[in-house]
Amino acid sequence: MSTTITPASLQFQCTQFTALQAGPKVLITGAVHGDETCGTVAIRRIIAELSEGKLVLQRGHVSFVPVTNVKAYAQGTRFGDRNLNRLLQPVTEVKEFEDQVANWLCPLMAQHEVLLDLHSFRDAGQAFAMMGPENNDGPIEPFRHARAEEAFALCLGVQRYVDGWLSTYSSWLSRQGKNDDWKFGVGTTEYMRSIGGYALTLECGSHRDPQAPEVAYRAIRNALHHLGLLNYEHATDLTQARAQAEMLSLYHVVDRLHENDQFSRDWRSFDALKAGDHIGTRADGSAVLAEIDGYIVFPDTHAAVGSEWFYLARRTDRLQRDR
Repeated sequence: MSTTITPASLQFQCTQFTALQAGPKVLITGAVHGDETCGTVAIRRIIAELSEGKLVLQRGHVSFVPVTNVKAYAQGTRFGDRNLNRLLQPVTEVKEFEDQVANWLCPLMAQHEVLLDLHSFRDAGQAFAMMGPENNDGPIEPFRHARAEEAFALCLGVQRYVDGWLSTYSSWLSRQGKNDDWKFGVGTTEYMRSIGGYALTLECGSHRDPQAPEVAYRAIRNALHHLGLLNYEHATDLTQARAQAEMLSLYHVVDRLHENDQFSRDWRSFDALKAGDHIGTRADGSAVLAEIDGYIVFPDTHAAVGSEWFYLARRTDRLQRDR
């Protein structure tokens, strides 16, 4: 990976394949965050296999973007100027590099029906998929493709699924008196849903996990098989995946109120909590306790004062319900 920014490294690149037979239009993206490269590796592998004829598209159209945030990727950093996965929307006035990415990426997404966005995370842990809401007509994230998105998630080859991101983030903003700022939580998948499609974020494992690119590769193969674009002899069995699924829903954010707020231990995402467990201690000595059984998600030891310190999630039966 390049560490020197040149004009060539700041070009946006998209590789597309279209079959003779009509079918779904799918977009697969990597390196929305520049230090998350497992998707880039997997996407380039698939592009090579399609280009060399080792794989042949059966129907539909697929577009691959191995590197979405080219500046962050060239720098080897999470962001170029800011987080691309916040307040993602086209703009008329470009202030930061991510605005330029958005002005290229958002029209590209509008040409597609389904998005798979490949990511990785900092700490060790198993891969998981971030899903959108159930079908609803609400003001924040109205949606009508929940069943299709659930089946899409189950095909990817992971066992853990998480929903509730935007509604929980919006509630956190409301508590801060920022009722109109929920769009700050819109990233690639939320934007795709807002324009009529459906989408998933797949967190493929740790940044440093040598298996993360393989998780991403298998997910791409599974996704394209599920949507009927490619055959895959090792495709995930959806009935088995549904039976084994661990479905978690984010429901609350806890703020860091003071720089001396401290966790009680080295928490990692998806560590289990029992009601009454000591999560942390406030600067005034008061204990932060788990109110119900659940899980801690996205704990941030270095969170800025006034920002999200950690999320809480609970198990649901969303993926096991009779339809």
